[in-house]
Amino acid sequence: MIITPSNNCSLIGYNKEFLDFKKLYDNDNLPNKIIFSGINGIGKSTFVYHLANYIFSKDEVDKYNLVENIISDKNRSYNLVSKNLHPNFFLISNTDDKQSISISKIREMINWTNKSSFNDGCKIILIDNIEFLNNNSINALLKIIEEPNHKVFFFLIHNNKIKILDTIKSRCIKFNFFLENKDKIKIINSLCGENFYSNLNSDFKNIYNSPGDIFNIQNVFKSNNINEDISVDNFLKLIIEKKIYKKDFFVKYNFSLFLELYFNKLMNNYKYKNKLYFLYKYFLLKINDCNKYNLDLENILIEFNGSVLSE
Repeated sequence: MIITPSNNCSLIGYNKEFLDFKKLYDNDNLPNKIIFSGINGIGKSTFVYHLANYIFSKDEVDKYNLVENIISDKNRSYNLVSKNLHPNFFLISNTDDKQSISISKIREMINWTNKSSFNDGCKIILIDNIEFLNNNSINALLKIIEEPNHKVFFFLIHNNKIKILDTIKSRCIKFNFFLENKDKIKIINSLCGENFYSNLNSDFKNIYNSPGDIFNIQNVFKSNNINEDISVDNFLKLIIEKKIYKKDFFVKYNFSLFLELYFNKLMNNYKYKNKLYFLYKYFLLKINDCNKYNLDLENILIEFNGSVLSE
């Protein structure tokens, strides 16, 4: 089974932070509009799923294990939420190939919040990747989070590398995520196995890489029969030559991550750093525009391959 935030039963790190949120909820002081912000893949969604399970499972059999921060896979709410079937849980995300969250999904959520909750329990709305809300979606969301219904919690996941509108931030409490390196390694080993990370080329062990990044890189390697000791420049050549970006969603929308790793490697060994920085910004903007407007990456990557990788 592929581990995702919705079925990850172990929360590594964030012990103190989780207890703080638990106390806020127990004392009826948990804010009902929270932005969980941090780099992609650092464990924000996993944290929220664990918090949701603590809330939902308080009066259930096999309730949340606060000592070890573990969800029981036998718990009723866990099994319903992981399948997106819990009557008091609503998920909005852009996990498909779309680069924006449509207003229709927000309208569906608004109708859902206006209905009575199951067993008079609280309702939780998880919006993953709020940076992908389009303008219409944002306007609709602002109206509902301005004065949410009683016992309705909005948990918003934000990749802090992408800006969000101040109008959203001003209406929510923001919690910034940071992961200690020792916890980061524990999570990576838990997700990928110790052998993978120890054998992974040092090009990919950048301090900015999150456990989620490494896990997704491992999946790309597995699906394309790529050895983990490959260098980032050879990996980029393979992505372009084999057109992996056309068939792999993660590679397509995270090419800028590999671009960052590649230029970071060059910066340490290249004399003309100003030129490198210009090239990095040039291609980063081009690639981001392709993703934003759903354009074909091919011409940009051919240009990158010819002007940078071939040098």
